[in-house]
Amino acid sequence: MRAARSGTKDGLERTRMAVLRKVTFLQRRDSPGDSEEEDTGFLEVTVSDLRHPPPELGPAPQGLSPQQVLRRHILGSIVQSERSYVDSLKRILQDYRKPLLEMEPKVLSARKCQVVFFRLKEILQCHSMFQIALASRVAEWDSNEKIGDLFVASFSKSMVLDVYSDYVNNFTTAMSLIKKACLTKPAFLDFLKKRQMASADRVTLYGLMVKPIQRFPQFILLLQDMLKNTPRGHADRLALQLALTELETLAEKLNEQKRVADQLAEMQQLSKSISDRSSLNKVLGSGQRQLLLCETLTETVYGDRGQLLKSKERKVFLLSDLLVCANVNFRGQLEISNLVPLGPKYVLKWSSALPQVQVVEVGQDSGDKDGAATAATAATAGHRRHDKVYLGPPRLFQELQDLQKDLAVVEQITLLVSTLHGTYQNLNMAVAQDWCLALQRMMKVKEEEIHSANKCRLRLLLPGKPDKSGRPISVMVVFITPSPLSKISWVNRLHLAKIGLRDENQPGWLCPDEDRKSRAPFWCPILCCHIPAFSSKALDLQVRSAPTSCLLGVIWVLHPLSLCIHDFWEQNHKSHSRGAGKSRN
Repeated sequence: MRAARSGTKDGLERTRMAVLRKVTFLQRRDSPGDSEEEDTGFLEVTVSDLRHPPPELGPAPQGLSPQQVLRRHILGSIVQSERSYVDSLKRILQDYRKPLLEMEPKVLSARKCQVVFFRLKEILQCHSMFQIALASRVAEWDSNEKIGDLFVASFSKSMVLDVYSDYVNNFTTAMSLIKKACLTKPAFLDFLKKRQMASADRVTLYGLMVKPIQRFPQFILLLQDMLKNTPRGHADRLALQLALTELETLAEKLNEQKRVADQLAEMQQLSKSISDRSSLNKVLGSGQRQLLLCETLTETVYGDRGQLLKSKERKVFLLSDLLVCANVNFRGQLEISNLVPLGPKYVLKWSSALPQVQVVEVGQDSGDKDGAATAATAATAGHRRHDKVYLGPPRLFQELQDLQKDLAVVEQITLLVSTLHGTYQNLNMAVAQDWCLALQRMMKVKEEEIHSANKCRLRLLLPGKPDKSGRPISVMVVFITPSPLSKISWVNRLHLAKIGLRDENQPGWLCPDEDRKSRAPFWCPILCCHIPAFSSKALDLQVRSAPTSCLLGVIWVLHPLSLCIHDFWEQNHKSHSRGAGKSRN
């Protein structure tokens, strides 16, 4: 016990001294900029090009099959792309980071440099180790032809995911800091331009720093080509499949983190752009709103005869309880945008609460309960026929209406032709019927064009300002989505978000905050109904009714159709309770 205690004290003292000496592997942080000195939690390994030269594929031996020759070409592409990638990482650290840290007077502080170049040294270390192992595999390629297990061993480690995740999550912040420094510090902008002009390929700092995000998709494409040209039964085939699985999983995780980081940046940019509107800014600043979807859509406005009046790109944000539309305004100097992409500045156009937003689809009946579709149709062009709402492009619909009128006239002409007693050239029943068939075919083609155009046309009915009499007026807004799948995504997300806002889908629990105030949790599950597990009345029931009550208390339904199941259970529960009360009396 004494030895154990002394050993523990000795180890504690050594750890304390190591911390005072700032030993790097004992210190770890999860975010950049925590201190002036960069502390990454990794041992820095210096790889000498003399002791470990880059991998290089030698000449091909004689007697190789066409498939083996093709595999050698793919291996050469892997070697060449990895060498170029490592050189790009070194250029960032040597041509940009090091001069910025050594520059006097400093144009970028050490803390900001750490934020901009966060985790790049660790990424370079990972790929330097991979390059050493790759060189050995390339040297013995003609004897065993195996490379899949090298990718598995090199990129399945958790530290690779950690450093790339940190880099991807920090990328938007780093680009924002570079953009701000370019706008506010001419010396920094001049430094970036000189470095770009001094390089042989004229690649900007942004072009170099985006390569780590693109690296794993490049690896996946190369290994897919290698797997296609690896025959069944080959010793490397299973390892290549495992390597592809590892890399695709890693790329998917990084893509998801990049998507979340981009959405957060979009929310911050939107909040900055509408800072003068205090009410909406408070809504965006609160932690209860989530960004579900944002995309650049084209808003179109048509005239009464179907002519296109105006068309402009809008940025549409779907929040958990709000739909926001903003104008996209790209402002900035052209020379800065060539060095680093300038983010758009948003100008709020309108916002509407989700419960008041309605999606109007093709063929919707005009006799809706609230008359929304009728008001929308009257507001746009008044296109109605046989109590149906045609929601295609107005020009196409006008052409369809003209064909319908012509068909009605031709049908009347056909009836008159049938009453003729004489025989006349080009004026008989056969010719009249051909006219009718031709007009019907043209109407069918026009309806298909309208249907095809509506696949990318998103129509939203929004509440407008009331008229002079105080009656509410609905306003139709028409967006053109980039693809039919995009429209389907918008319709589905809007529908699910509106379901999540129903009273029965609000969370039935509260999270106590540090100041002893209750607030709703940040992530609310989309449910259909929830019932308290226990109540005062349930305690008076007999034991035989307890399983039903408990079952009702723990059912959390996830599908809208389960409302019927809930009603069925509730009715049975009430009838069972009444039966239990009668038996008790």
